[in-house]
Amino acid sequence: MGMIKRWPVTARLASDKRAHVMREIVETLLFVGLVFLIVQFAIRPVRVVDSSMEPNLHADQLLIVNRAAYLFSGPSRGDVVVYYSPQNTSVELIGRVIAVPGDTIAVSISTVTVNGVTLNETYVQSAVGGQVNEGVVPATKLGSDMYFVMFDNRQYSNNDSRSFGPLPRQNIVGRAVLVFWPLNQLGGVSNYSDVFQNVH
Repeated sequence: MGMIKRWPVTARLASDKRAHVMREIVETLLFVGLVFLIVQFAIRPVRVVDSSMEPNLHADQLLIVNRAAYLFSGPSRGDVVVYYSPQNTSVELIGRVIAVPGDTIAVSISTVTVNGVTLNETYVQSAVGGQVNEGVVPATKLGSDMYFVMFDNRQYSNNDSRSFGPLPRQNIVGRAVLVFWPLNQLGGVSNYSDVFQNVH
C-alpha cells in the first residue's frame, strides 16, 4: 500500500519539473528574441567611407550607431550623427550637429557662430593659411525640428548644411557612439560638449 501511495506523488513531481523546465525554456527564448529585436532596432554598424570627419573619424572605420538615441529627445550640439542626405535620401552621411532648433548660426571662412558665440572648434581638421570653412552661410535661424550639420574636415567637402541647408529631424538615423573596428582604434565618439558650453 505504501508503494501505491508514492507513485502519484512521484509522477506529479516529475510533471511539475517538466512544466518548470518548459517554462524556463520558453522564457529564455522570449528573452533572446526580445534582445535580438532591440539590438536590431537600436544598434547598427556603419562604415566611414571617406575623410570628411577627419581628424576624428577615418575612412574604413566601423562605428556603432545608436538608432534609439533620439526617441525621447532630439540631437544635441556636438553629437556625431548618421543622416540621409536631403539631396539624395539613398545616401547616408556622417556629420556633427552644430546648431539645434531655435539656434541662429552663421558660418564665415574662418569661424562658426551660434547664438552670437564664436565656437572654438577643437575637433576641426586644421587648414593651411587659417581658412577653415569651404562655404559661407549668412546668419540663419533654425526652425523646429531643423538641425545644422557640418563635417569636421571642412576643406574636404561642403556637402553638408553649408550647401543643402538645415537638416530635417526625420533625416537623422542615429548617433555614432563607438568606433569598434579596427580594434586598435576602439573608443567612444566624442561630442566635444565643452565647445558648446557657452552657447545658450
